[in-house]
Amino acid sequence: MIRTMTTATNTLAQLQSQIDIIGNNLANVSTNGFKANEAKFQELLYQQFNNDKADTAQRQSPAGIRYGSGAVLGQSQMNWKVGTLQTTGRQLDFALTSPKQYFNVIMPGDEGEQTVYTRQGNFYVSPIDNGQVMLVNGDGYPIANAQGQPITFADDVKNYTVQPGGNLKVTHANGTMDTISLGVTLMERPNLMTHLSGTYIGVPANMAELGVTEADIMTEMQGAARSVIGLENNALEASNVDYQKEMTNLINVQRSYQFNARAVTLADQMLGLINGIR
Repeated sequence: MIRTMTTATNTLAQLQSQIDIIGNNLANVSTNGFKANEAKFQELLYQQFNNDKADTAQRQSPAGIRYGSGAVLGQSQMNWKVGTLQTTGRQLDFALTSPKQYFNVIMPGDEGEQTVYTRQGNFYVSPIDNGQVMLVNGDGYPIANAQGQPITFADDVKNYTVQPGGNLKVTHANGTMDTISLGVTLMERPNLMTHLSGTYIGVPANMAELGVTEADIMTEMQGAARSVIGLENNALEASNVDYQKEMTNLINVQRSYQFNARAVTLADQMLGLINGIR
């Protein structure tokens, strides 16, 4: 009974983590650029009891008995499939059409600014000094150019268009044009990235422990490499969360949670009966 309770309680905590992941997916089903996460489980340590060596009888069942100790959430794997493109007709809405490519965003923090990455492409202009504006996202964070600097230009813009290679052409009221290279990064090993919040991911803090460098994880799209950037404006990438799949998974996980909770209750009742024997 003690083994039953231990196995069930170990699994309950992991199932709760899976419910949290599914809940986060469902909460972001309408978030542009959001990538769904999927929980991957693995078995905990088990104990093998073999048959007596003298027992040579032929059986169809496996030899011995294996006692498990529950399951653990091995990893949360992100689905990198490109979401459906939604036409908005807004010139500052951008969608990356190639998988694993991310916009570079400058996020302020307690230890200074850091570059984070997102596929959410609804951008805006925010006034700064001397008739200049800065390109920012919906959270007000500056969008970085290919050199990692905030993007600024004069505020008399009448038109925005996208050019090949991830370039933004800005046309001013007097007819002059600026061409700006948007900062785009290709994630080589995206599952090593750290999820920060919402659609933002960042470089893991434990790269030394993982035995990797920043160059192993991602590549800044520079020079000739920018020719493979897939970028459109007047559109946004929808979330790739499969609502029907997530609801089905949620029901299955809830049933598993109820089953393990019931196992704890039954084991407790059996222990109570044993304790009551005189």
